[in-house]
Amino acid sequence: MEYFIRPAKEEDAAALAAIYAPYTETPITFESPAPTAEEFRARIAAISARYPFLICEGGGEPLGYAYAHRYRERAAYDWDAELSIYLSPALRGRGAGHALYTALFSLLRAQGFVNIYGCVAVPNAPSERLHEAMGMELVFTDRRTAWKLGAWRDLAFYKLRLAEPEGGPPAVVPFRALPADTVSAACAAAGRLIRSD
Repeated sequence: MEYFIRPAKEEDAAALAAIYAPYTETPITFESPAPTAEEFRARIAAISARYPFLICEGGGEPLGYAYAHRYRERAAYDWDAELSIYLSPALRGRGAGHALYTALFSLLRAQGFVNIYGCVAVPNAPSERLHEAMGMELVFTDRRTAWKLGAWRDLAFYKLRLAEPEGGPPAVVPFRALPADTVSAACAAAGRLIRSD
């Protein structure tokens, strides 16, 4: 099977909700209960207006996804983004996480974002390895910050500085305003990193 990366569409909502649902029953995400397909549809629409929301597809089906979203609410954080990534078991060990993040980082740079953050519920060795392999630095771990499944959980904050603008940075280009060829080139280049069957 061959795999490729593309922007998410609202029609992907049910498939993405199905990928995410098992994670909500673990400490890997602090969200619970699992969001419905309609909630996912709304998330895709809202996030994609400003940030990349990417799918890894194989055999005509979404098998994983990654997206960026707002890091903090204050306007001073407009150049920062937080990342999220979830894969179905069929994608694990194929380099799909690395490929999705490669495309995501490329698009966030093109948009003019400066800092990106990965917040990882730990322990989670695969996610910790991915963030470190992508050059993200562990900044700190917030100990015993969230209660889920009968225990207090830790959250590790990873950071990567994408750019070093001199003076004030220019406004971020919304994802929907990026040229289509920029998006397709980033997705195609990263998709070649995934090991096919």
